[in-house]
Amino acid sequence: MIHVSETFALHTTEEFLTEEESTLLEKVMTSDPPETDGGAEPSSRYERAPAAAQSVLQQAFERALPSLKRVMPAVAAAAPWSYAEIVAGDSVPVHVDGIPDPLAHPKRIGRIGVVITAAQQGGEFYVATTASPELWTDTELGETDGFHRGMRLTRSLPHEVDPSPQIHASPTWAQSLPQTRWTTDAPARTAVAYGAQLMHGVTPVTSGVVRKFVTDLLAAPSP
Repeated sequence: MIHVSETFALHTTEEFLTEEESTLLEKVMTSDPPETDGGAEPSSRYERAPAAAQSVLQQAFERALPSLKRVMPAVAAAAPWSYAEIVAGDSVPVHVDGIPDPLAHPKRIGRIGVVITAAQQGGEFYVATTASPELWTDTELGETDGFHRGMRLTRSLPHEVDPSPQIHASPTWAQSLPQTRWTTDAPARTAVAYGAQLMHGVTPVTSGVVRKFVTDLLAAPSP
């Protein structure tokens, strides 16, 4: 049974990637650059990671799983990873991925991201908390749905693997909520796992580029 606390958890796995794995991932993504029109300025990108990267990241996830399960005991697997680049001038506005379809399998509990290249300035990941009732829907779940009794659902803005991603999305309802932000200083190669119902974002990049991989954390399929 998935508990609401798992969907609001925050956890780090230091050395999620080894130096060798991080270097390999940088090479993989450098050899697969985004398509540009001649001398066009680089833009942020969000796409499915290539197979060579998936293999490295899956191995890292399996090593980290015992640590992750201490705070998210229902986590059993990771979805295919996506790759994101956030360039100077861009950010990820505060939003919440949420659980759009709580009855779908496998059930999403959270997300996990690991930076391989940090920006020179800006581009920090943060989470946000609020007491506002506007964060919540009226949906309440129970054990027959695979959740602890009384599980509540927040509103959501889930990520999609799309050529024009939600890096530029501006969920005004989330930005307007009274909130307290908690910015992380997690270095490259450290994975940050966060519950699916926890508001989060990335501060504006003012210099350099953030390069990172992200994916969903999933519960085991129901028997």
